[in-house]
Amino acid sequence: MPGTTLRVATVNVNGVRAAFRKGMGDWLDGRGVDVLALQEVRASTEDLEGLLGPEWNVLHDAATAKGRAGVAIASRGKATIHRVAIGEEDFDTAGRWLEADYSVGDEVLTVVSAYVHSGEAGTPKQDEKVKFLDAMEARLPELVAHNPLAVVVGDLNVAHRRIDLRNWRGNQKASGFLPEERAYWDRWVGAEGVDGYNAGAGLGWVDVGRRAAGEVDGPYTWWSVRGRAFDNDTGWRIDYHLASPGLGERVADYRVDRAASHAERWSDHAPVVVDYRF
Repeated sequence: MPGTTLRVATVNVNGVRAAFRKGMGDWLDGRGVDVLALQEVRASTEDLEGLLGPEWNVLHDAATAKGRAGVAIASRGKATIHRVAIGEEDFDTAGRWLEADYSVGDEVLTVVSAYVHSGEAGTPKQDEKVKFLDAMEARLPELVAHNPLAVVVGDLNVAHRRIDLRNWRGNQKASGFLPEERAYWDRWVGAEGVDGYNAGAGLGWVDVGRRAAGEVDGPYTWWSVRGRAFDNDTGWRIDYHLASPGLGERVADYRVDRAASHAERWSDHAPVVVDYRF
């Protein structure tokens, strides 16, 4: 894969066929993306390949239940799948975790497209979410051991800090902002206010979005379809680039491609686009 800068984009498409009908193709055509990670594909591999076209190499892991979840990584160059499941063998992670290795010059980049469960506090859905986050936490050090240049991207369905969602007061008991969920990020990138937060604390991973944006509200990546959440920017920042320590130092640019208007949206999530130096 050529070039000294590699552009990696991630977006929960909320059904890729619907997203393309609403304009995703126009966005993709003009964005210069090298590696595209998708979540909630909810389509077949053949559908995905047909929509993206022959210039893209597609890896796709569909969910066990038809029409649910599904993660994919499309690239300009070919990749080697490293792993498509994490956790215990009886834990169904199909459609939620897909790793791929890409050669970039003399180096290798590992990209993970991840879709964490949305969960629901006090229900078995939340138990599944916690189980997935546990498996993810165990996998992070293994990724760095496999390749020091790695990034986990996708809809991770947790807002780490108060500045990551507009209505944090009203969501303190809601899945996505529970203390026990946010504690995973404390262990991965460091807790707010501790020495080395997002700069070597915890497991040393880098929340690229927060490092790029600084101590500001957002920028949000998901808005409810209810009411005027998008128009009022009442959103959540739940779509991430979590970079390994080595890759975190190579960020050249970070953007959230928020649509200009509600009518121009093609998903309830906005793409998160990062350029990495190679």
